[in-house]
Amino acid sequence: MSLIHNERTKLSATALNGTALASIAAGFITPLAAISFDVPGSAARGALPTTLFALAWLVTGGILHLAARYLLGSLRE
Repeated sequence: MSLIHNERTKLSATALNGTALASIAAGFITPLAAISFDVPGSAARGALPTTLFALAWLVTGGILHLAARYLLGSLRE
């Protein structure tokens, strides 16, 4: 039973970490890259709100990543 539990735990942690990476890529890297390259309409509301929004996604991704690491702590021997 321990092997099944460990594999399910690893699968859940991988999914959670994938969500964290997607959050960082979509919410943090993409908007800041758009501002950096002066993509039309990328800073329509201003650079400050966009930057704050991007930082919120970065923090969200970090929290999800830490949750995945915490989940891996429940692996059994």
